[in-house]
Amino acid sequence: MEAICVAETNGLPHLKISVKEETPQQGIMELLKALRPQWRADDIKIKVFTEGITNQLMACHTGGLWSGDVVLVRVYGNMTDLFLDRHKEMEMFQTLHQHGCGPKLYCSFDNGICYEFMRGMVLEGALLPQPVIYRLIAKEMAKIHTIKPKTASPPQPVLWTKMSQFLHLVEESENGMPILSSLCLSEAASVDALTSEMSELKRRLGHVYSPIVLCHNDLLTKNIVYNDREGSVSFIDYEYADFNYQAFDIANHFNEFAGVNDIDYNLYPSLELQQDWLAVYLRRYKSSSGTDVTVSEQEVNALYVTVCKFSLASHFLWGLWAIFQARHSTINFDFIK
Repeated sequence: MEAICVAETNGLPHLKISVKEETPQQGIMELLKALRPQWRADDIKIKVFTEGITNQLMACHTGGLWSGDVVLVRVYGNMTDLFLDRHKEMEMFQTLHQHGCGPKLYCSFDNGICYEFMRGMVLEGALLPQPVIYRLIAKEMAKIHTIKPKTASPPQPVLWTKMSQFLHLVEESENGMPILSSLCLSEAASVDALTSEMSELKRRLGHVYSPIVLCHNDLLTKNIVYNDREGSVSFIDYEYADFNYQAFDIANHFNEFAGVNDIDYNLYPSLELQQDWLAVYLRRYKSSSGTDVTVSEQEVNALYVTVCKFSLASHFLWGLWAIFQARHSTINFDFIK
């Protein structure tokens, strides 16, 4: 099979190749023929990462994984195009790379993308409360939050659009074979109940001010790479990246302290940790915006309160996402739990 390369409007190559989830090797080798023609097929090694709960991710290389050239291949999960804007994702990849905040995107293919490998260690939850780690994360998030939109018109928050989209997909799924009843939560076991909850949430948060900034929107531990040699962190996976409420991005990250597979809300960051995190964030945010870097206790507390309120939106959004994923995803993960 010969790869057909089609240049897209944003200049990114698109390879007319599809990689099968169950047997990915043949498709990956075809991708590498186009991307790395100098690589000998017999020398290529493929390492499968298992952390993803939406996609398959594989690292391809001929030398060592931590030295030389490495190409990451991400195969999109089943039905994910229903709720993810892949063109937006590639736009975010390129924007963040241009600002030194992310890897280089090499190409797209029919059911995925190939991009640069960011060297370092994917964070474990136990590292999140360490000051040296969380302060780096706070600074990196602040840096991303100051990236300006390319258009002159003020950006709109993606939160309510995405939440409505997820709710609509849940509603469509429930019309086929109901799954909400399996949650054993009678007060939330209907689309009508969820619709009412969302309306109430939107009404209450509509009165809460938070700047609209470029957000990652999915900053769990596995999406943070720590390079201890350079003393830096990088964020990866921009499927949900878009302009959104500043407080949502922070709140969503704080919620992720509790974990993904084994949830423990005793791990949620303490008040003291949150206040220090937010103070570091605000100093970097102000510095990157070219304003006075002095941060008052009042500013920290005000942001803390706003973040607490938006944590509700984070829980609700991913709750809807999990209900839909439980029906359609082929990834081995207990979405209902």
